[in-house]
Amino acid sequence: MKLPFSFFLALRYLKPKRSFLSVISVITLAGVTIGIMVLVVVIAVMTGFHEELRRKILGHDPHLVVAREANPLVNESALRKRLDAEPGVLATSPFVMGPVLFERDSGFMPAKMRGIYPKMEEKLLNVSKYVKWGEYDLDGDKCIVGIELARQLGIHVHDKVLVHGPTNFKTLNDELKKLEEKDPNAKSIKDIRGLVRPVELEVTGLFESGQFQFDQEYLLLPLHIAQELYGFEDEVHGIAIRTPDPFWADKVLKRKLQSELGPDLSVNSWIDFNRKFFEAVEMERTLLFFIVALVVVVAGFSITNTLITITFQKKRDIGVLKALGAAPGRIIRVFMAQGVVVGILGNLLGFGCAAAVIHWRDQVQAALAKITGQEIFPKEVYQFDRIPAEIVPRDMLIIGALSFGICVIAAVVPAWFAARLDPVRALREE
Repeated sequence: MKLPFSFFLALRYLKPKRSFLSVISVITLAGVTIGIMVLVVVIAVMTGFHEELRRKILGHDPHLVVAREANPLVNESALRKRLDAEPGVLATSPFVMGPVLFERDSGFMPAKMRGIYPKMEEKLLNVSKYVKWGEYDLDGDKCIVGIELARQLGIHVHDKVLVHGPTNFKTLNDELKKLEEKDPNAKSIKDIRGLVRPVELEVTGLFESGQFQFDQEYLLLPLHIAQELYGFEDEVHGIAIRTPDPFWADKVLKRKLQSELGPDLSVNSWIDFNRKFFEAVEMERTLLFFIVALVVVVAGFSITNTLITITFQKKRDIGVLKALGAAPGRIIRVFMAQGVVVGILGNLLGFGCAAAVIHWRDQVQAALAKITGQEIFPKEVYQFDRIPAEIVPRDMLIIGALSFGICVIAAVVPAWFAARLDPVRALREE
């Protein structure tokens, strides 16, 4: 295949030979390749982290929650019927959610419980798909525990656990204050101990949502038991809502419900509850993009350095070309073509290496952990069982165009310098 003269000469200059110049060319190409590979891997991992976080949140968080700011909701059934009649609402489910205390073998451990109506919650979030051991059974005095919480407490399916609610300790604290004040009507220590009445529950299942924090802290139990633990009668903490489109719920339905329900009730979306997470991930993704892009910029300076070196070493060749009538524009195109070639090869090799690293990222993580002796991606910190990664074509186009542009721009100065070379002077010096 016949190539244009500029590309033919550019490839000839860049072709590996047994010379110091060819070593510089290989190092330059390697720098561009590594820069593009790192940039692609970082952006793919950060994008995967963002998308996986959103999927996990939508898997166990309702699209909207109607609640009261400080106090529980009263007469939730009437409000739930009103919400069910709202266009776009697929399902609603009342809940009681808050901290509790686990008692196991005379040891205590804090946890968070979510009291639900099992059938309503199943329509809302399809909870049963996360129950990996045991079954989704919350009829009676039963509960379902997160797998990580169960591991820490040594809990298995069909075990019995004791759960303390905050109401017990509030009452206990009040009675202790009376004793401290030497109230004549204060109860005895035996009576006070009787105030601490934990609920005994049977563990019917263990769930694994894939988000470490949720699996480590939460247990699900029937709504009436949660109300008992919090001293409620018919009150609930809120009503969860599911819609066909979570983004539509955040932008449209939330505002509509807020205006209809008034200031006494608050309507919050899944984005409101997790806004800080999303903003932090997006900020880190943007910062990492610019920081890692500097690697490609440094590789661009390496291209400039290589082409300047070629200009000095090929001064005689340039002088001959200009003496034979080559216009400055043709000389410029020769050096610009070298930047184009490096940009194309760097993109191809960089994307290829990045695809391999992303595909075998778990093996790479294991190898790095073995070499360093430290866990590279602790799930306790990042809340995921494995490194997420997702390649978005738009991001890859931006990275490819940016890298290619840097390589071409890096060739401008050497090309301009070569085009201004005086042929008589160049041949005389040689």
